[in-house]
Amino acid sequence: MLDVLLSHIQNKVAVTDEDKERIHSFFTSRKLRKKQYLLQEGDICKRLSFVSKGLLKAYFLDEKGNERINMFAFEGWWISDFNSFIHQEKAVLNIDAIEETEVLMITLADYEKMLLKIPVMDRYFRILYQNSLVTKDYRLIVSNGYTAEEKYMEFAQKNPEMIKRVPHNLIASYLGLAPETVSRIRKKNSLNNT
Repeated sequence: MLDVLLSHIQNKVAVTDEDKERIHSFFTSRKLRKKQYLLQEGDICKRLSFVSKGLLKAYFLDEKGNERINMFAFEGWWISDFNSFIHQEKAVLNIDAIEETEVLMITLADYEKMLLKIPVMDRYFRILYQNSLVTKDYRLIVSNGYTAEEKYMEFAQKNPEMIKRVPHNLIASYLGLAPETVSRIRKKNSLNNT
């Protein structure tokens, strides 16, 4: 499991063999069954999780009890209720497994120790946070300025792996669309591609 994390880190920053050994010491692993929670709304998010295998979704429930998906995370992605993790407040998100999943987890105390003891990890997370801000800004633009079909096509183009692995009703929730709308768009585009 650690190989996936180390590969992800090395794609962003250079790490020494000594750094790799020290990084390993800060993480614990966990396996999740399909539909098993990693985090439930109202709990304190005690760990930041890196997906080494599988697929997770983070979501909240609206006033009607419908899932509103905030993000997906598959191999090579980090996931958490970041506000809850950083501030140790009650989580507003639920996180559960769409597939059987394996994660590497780090506590807030170990995260902070790791950043101090392995300075290259501070740079690694800074790069991730910068990329995350860019992605969130772009997602707001797409969400507020694109048609339903444009939203779906943009998502499909940027995330071909998720289109294959994530049920279309969950993609619809992530995009803020009705499942029927996504089905109609998928059908229209499959006809256009034949």
